[in-house]
Amino acid sequence: MKEKKKKKEKKVESLPISQVKVDDKQFVIINNIQPPVDDQIELRTINLYGDVTERKGSEVVAGLLYLENTAITQMLKDPKDPESEILAISRPISLYVSTHGGSASDMFSILDVMDMVKKRTCNIETYGVGKVMSAGVPILAAGTPGKRKVGRNCRIMLHSVMAGTGGTIFNMENELEEIKWIQDRYIESLAGYTKMSKAKIKKMLKTQRDVYISAEDAIKLGIADEII
Repeated sequence: MKEKKKKKEKKVESLPISQVKVDDKQFVIINNIQPPVDDQIELRTINLYGDVTERKGSEVVAGLLYLENTAITQMLKDPKDPESEILAISRPISLYVSTHGGSASDMFSILDVMDMVKKRTCNIETYGVGKVMSAGVPILAAGTPGKRKVGRNCRIMLHSVMAGTGGTIFNMENELEEIKWIQDRYIESLAGYTKMSKAKIKKMLKTQRDVYISAEDAIKLGIADEII
């Protein structure tokens, strides 16, 4: 009797179902998710649509870190030969950007994580579509050189940092210094990712108006590498 019961339990454990009953006792199998098919294409894309906010920044950063963790995969050098050499392949991340801009601090958080991922794990392919403005421009430009693309009808826009403050004169002076720091870091970051010098960017922003750039000009300025 004992031997029969052991065989029965072993058979039940191999069933691909979430709940089974053995001798009036219910067993719940927690992890019964089917594994992905090997030849199934995995979507490795993040969409940054809308204003750059703390919530949107956290979503993009979380997506970058998750896809970085799954970037390295193994495959046969010759798929037709099961005994051929196994290669470690680093799969890129695609980041689509369409934004009017937003928070500079949350933009910097995305830029820092993008730079970290590119340096230690995999390429990041950026795509500018629709509109890429203000805080969105450095994010588009921060993609891996040679893998930054922009839509033919995409409008790119640069302008100076916009902010407001109140309180005592000492507090306003302190906040003004912080705004200047953000402006300088914005210019420095953009210059580092593009063909534009800091002097050229400062000259563009001194007009005190929004500077609109076409997809073709974005290529010339080094904000992107090619038009979709």
